[in-house]
Amino acid sequence: MIKLRQRDGGKAPEPMLSPMIDMIFLLLVFFIVSTMYMTEIKSVPIRLPVAQNSETVSKSNFTVTLKKDGTLYLDEQKITLEALVQNASLSSKQDENFAVILRAEATVEYQKVIKLMDALKGGGVTRFGLATDIGEGK
Repeated sequence: MIKLRQRDGGKAPEPMLSPMIDMIFLLLVFFIVSTMYMTEIKSVPIRLPVAQNSETVSKSNFTVTLKKDGTLYLDEQKITLEALVQNASLSSKQDENFAVILRAEATVEYQKVIKLMDALKGGGVTRFGLATDIGEGK
């Protein structure tokens, strides 16, 4: 007859925590990096003018993009100037800290930017920010 070996007292194997902790940190880093890139994807791709002393502002109510051909985008949606002014006017009446960030292509004529700001100012918007790319110095 064949003898079977007895097991070592039924002792359960201990889980190895080091590889598990490494995997958790790798997943954490992956999700942090991927969410950082999501904020940049949510805007119409344009080439912004470069400024050496620009400041990062994370809170804005409206992000308006003005392309060289004169088309306007509210966040990612194409919009007319009249509809934009109407939406901004309603929002500025509801929130006293309402702000608009203007993203204009680097090659857009200055007059187009002024016309847009003037139309929004006529709709009751009093706070504006101009988006730029950070220059080489920062």
